[in-house]
Amino acid sequence: MHEIEHRIGGKPVTGARHADVYNPALGTVVARVPLASAEVVDDAVRTAQTAFESWRRVSVAKRQRIMFTLRDLVVRHTDDLARIITTEHGKTFDDARGEVGRGMEVVEYACALPELLKGDHSLNVATDVDIHSMRQPLGVCAGITPFNFPVMVPLWMSPMAIATGNAFILKPSERDPSASLLLADLFAEAGIPDGVFNVVHGDKVAVDALLQHPDVAAVSFVGSTPVAKHVYETAAAAGKRVQALGGAKNHMVVMPDADMVGVADALTSSAYGSAGERCMAVSVAVSVGDAADRFIPLVEQRLASLSVGNGLDDGTDMGPLITREHRDRVSGYVERGVEAGATAVVDGRDMPVDGEGFFLGPTLFDNVSADMDIYRDEIFGPVLAVVRVPSLEQALELVNDNPYGNGAAIFTENGVAANIFSAEVTAGMVGVNVPIPVPLSFYSFGGWKNSLFGDRHIYGPEAIAFYTRGKVVTSRWRLPRQARPDMGFSTGS
Repeated sequence: MHEIEHRIGGKPVTGARHADVYNPALGTVVARVPLASAEVVDDAVRTAQTAFESWRRVSVAKRQRIMFTLRDLVVRHTDDLARIITTEHGKTFDDARGEVGRGMEVVEYACALPELLKGDHSLNVATDVDIHSMRQPLGVCAGITPFNFPVMVPLWMSPMAIATGNAFILKPSERDPSASLLLADLFAEAGIPDGVFNVVHGDKVAVDALLQHPDVAAVSFVGSTPVAKHVYETAAAAGKRVQALGGAKNHMVVMPDADMVGVADALTSSAYGSAGERCMAVSVAVSVGDAADRFIPLVEQRLASLSVGNGLDDGTDMGPLITREHRDRVSGYVERGVEAGATAVVDGRDMPVDGEGFFLGPTLFDNVSADMDIYRDEIFGPVLAVVRVPSLEQALELVNDNPYGNGAAIFTENGVAANIFSAEVTAGMVGVNVPIPVPLSFYSFGGWKNSLFGDRHIYGPEAIAFYTRGKVVTSRWRLPRQARPDMGFSTGS
C-alpha cells in the first residue's frame, strides 16, 4: 500500500483526511488518497492563477511543440498508464490500453493548435477601417473526472485547456487516482511549467470548493446525472462556464434485416466491455419485430464463453466492478428485474467467483418493459435489457421518451431506416451499425437531454470555443479630416 499525494505547482502535498483505494479484482486496499480541504483547493487555484499569467503569454508555436512532446510521452508510457488503470479500476489490460489511445487522440488534435486558434481578418470594412478577431484563454479551468476512465477523460479536457493558454486543475475520482499523478509527470516532462497542470484529490468538499471559487473560470465534468446537474447549477450560479456530462441509457435498435451475427458481437462487446461501466455502453437492445428471437441465442452463446477475472491475467474478457458497494447495487437491480417479471436469460449472480474481488457475471434480460427499474435507471454494470417493439416508429418513440440522450445506435441493412433513425433520434451521438459511436477527436463528444448540462460538448472544435473567449478588434490608422464631429452611429460606409 502506498500514500498518494496532491500535486500542486509541481510539488507533492499531503492531506489530513484520507480514503482507501482498492484493487477491485482482489478486494484489497492498495493505497490511501488524501481528500482535499477547501484550503488545499484554494492553494491549488492561487498557484494555477499565478502560473496562468505567464503561460498565457507563451507563443502558440511553443505550446504546440509541447503538445507534440506530450503525445510521444503518452505513447511511450501507454502500458504504464494501462497497468495503473487495471490495478485500480479493474478493466482488462487491453481495454485500458485502448482507453489511453482514445485519450491520446485529443492530444494529437491539440497539436493542430496554430490552425485551431486562427482568427479572421476583414480589410477595409469601412473607409480605412479593418476588423480582426482573436480567441484568448479564460484563466484557471477545472476538470472533475469519473472513475470509469481515469486517463481518457482527463486527456479529453486538460490538453485542450492547457494548449489554448489556460492553467488546469484536475480533480480525479478518489476511487482510482494514481494514473492522474503519472499524467502530471508526463505533462511536466513535456515542458509544461509548474502550476499549469495540478492534481487535487478529494470528495464533495473539494468539488464544491472548485465550483464556488471566484478564480476558477470554467468547469468541465463527467459523471452521473444528479451530480452533473449539481455541478452545472452551482458553477453557473457562480458565473462560470460549465460543461457537465451526465448519465446515459444507451439504446441499440436492431431491425429484422440486420446481420444477427454482427449484432450479437456488437451487443456483447458494447454491453459487457469494462463490466458495463461506460457512459456509452449499450444497456438496452430494442428488438424490432422478430429480431430478438434470432440474436438472443447468439448473445447467450457468447456470454457462456466469456472469462471473468483479474484484468491483468491473459485471456480475461471482463473484470470486476469498481467497489463492493457498486457490485451489490448492480446485483440488486438484477434481483429487481427478476421480481418485475423480466426473463433472465443469463443471470450474472450465478457465476462462480474465486477470491474476494468485486465480480458479477454478465446478465441478459428479455421481455423488459419501459416501466421496470432495470429499464428506467442507469445501472452502470454488465446488465443488458431487451425490449421488443413491432416497428421502427415505436422504437424511435421508446428511445426519444427516455430522459437520457447520450448515444443511440441502429443496426440495419436498410439505408432509409438508418437515415430516418439518424435524423429523428434525440441523442447527441448516433451509430449506424456502430454500437459505441464515440466521435474521433476532430469532432466533439456530448449528449442531449439529461446527459448534458451546458451548451458545449467536450473535446474537438467545441472545446476550443469552451476554453477561450472571442475578441473583435476594429482599427483605423488614417483618421478622417472633418469640419465638425460626426455624432451619428457608424454605418460601416
